[in-house]
Amino acid sequence: MNFENKNFLLAIVLSMAIIFGWQYFYAGPVAEQQAKDLSAQQQSGTTPSAPAAPGQAPSVGGVAPAALAAAAVSRDEAIAATPRVKIETPKLNGSINLKGAQIDDLHLLQYRETIDPKSPTIIFLSPAGTPGAIFAEHGFVPAAGTTAKLPDTNTLWSAPAGATLALDKPVTLTWDNGEGLVFTRTIAISDEYLFSITQSVENKSAAAVALTPFARIIRQDTPVISGYWVFFEGLLGVADSTLQEVNYSDAMEATAAATVESTGGWLGFTDKYWAAVVIPDQTKAVVTTYDHEKLAGRDVYQTNYVTKDAITVAPGASATYQDQLFAGAKVVSIIDAIGDKYKIDQFDLMIDWGWFYFLTKPMFYLLEWLKGLVGNFGIAILLATVLVKLAVFPLANKSYASMSKMKKLQPEMAKLKELYPEDKMKQ
Repeated sequence: MNFENKNFLLAIVLSMAIIFGWQYFYAGPVAEQQAKDLSAQQQSGTTPSAPAAPGQAPSVGGVAPAALAAAAVSRDEAIAATPRVKIETPKLNGSINLKGAQIDDLHLLQYRETIDPKSPTIIFLSPAGTPGAIFAEHGFVPAAGTTAKLPDTNTLWSAPAGATLALDKPVTLTWDNGEGLVFTRTIAISDEYLFSITQSVENKSAAAVALTPFARIIRQDTPVISGYWVFFEGLLGVADSTLQEVNYSDAMEATAAATVESTGGWLGFTDKYWAAVVIPDQTKAVVTTYDHEKLAGRDVYQTNYVTKDAITVAPGASATYQDQLFAGAKVVSIIDAIGDKYKIDQFDLMIDWGWFYFLTKPMFYLLEWLKGLVGNFGIAILLATVLVKLAVFPLANKSYASMSKMKKLQPEMAKLKELYPEDKMKQ
């Protein structure tokens, strides 16, 4: 066995030692502690403010659920306190809160809090007022000059008896403002973690009404984050084809909400493994906002968009607006498929690929493919190392050949140094 082969085998052995050592001594204990922190956060444990100004999405405190400013309640208590429509799919279950038509109760059935297959499934979305609450809300705000009564966070919607939201089985909610406007909201689930929300307004009154669509995600309490600098966790979005990242600490320190104008795009919250983002109509101009407030001593974060152009509904007419909500695991194949199917601007950036995006993403696909073949990610990493080594072998071989030639010249160089010492050369 030559010197180069010995080095190659030694490199493989060292790589295996590093991988398994990292997993056993660092990654494993860190994951276990994070699971404990998450479980403790879920088991531990604000009156509506003035309405939003015309054409502006509600601020964190504006038309916010009263629970945001009230004492914390348990998740079970919050869910039992309001009427709901069940959500049941192979990958999700939970419910829609008919008070405010909020999507605020979601379990990710394919993922668990620990590596124990009997541990509880991941709870991602939770109602306002619960520890670590995070929920989505869609609706309309009045455009300038409109005084009509619109649905808000306290509106009680109606649903068909026994309705259940399932894959390709949408649910339609209705609400009549008693002044000639009838609102319907159809919620559908497709593409595994993608909710489509279609809002319609029928104007039976004698006057035209102008409405501005908006959507927001609110998060109560600062979540436990991994803290690794190599990937981002916080308030995230794409506006005007530019990635927007706001750390929780930066949001807390900001003296005003961060606002960015865009056509299309998306925004929300990203965790290490999960994300919740609202996705406006990609053809519409919107204003996106990243905000933070302190309510009842608890941190409350909000990401929202509001369309720049209002929808005007003439008497006897109706109008419709559709947007989407992604809430689930950050699975690369799912996110890429959704982004391509619905032409969502840079949707793949929901996953932090880092500065070397052009290298890390192809490497991920290689590792994922190898894992599918061998069924083990550690072995896939070793195989990827071998494949990369083979790919650069021609260059490495030339380098080895040059080194070999230099080794052959070393005896001759030594003889020359003996015959012509440096001190004689100087003379």
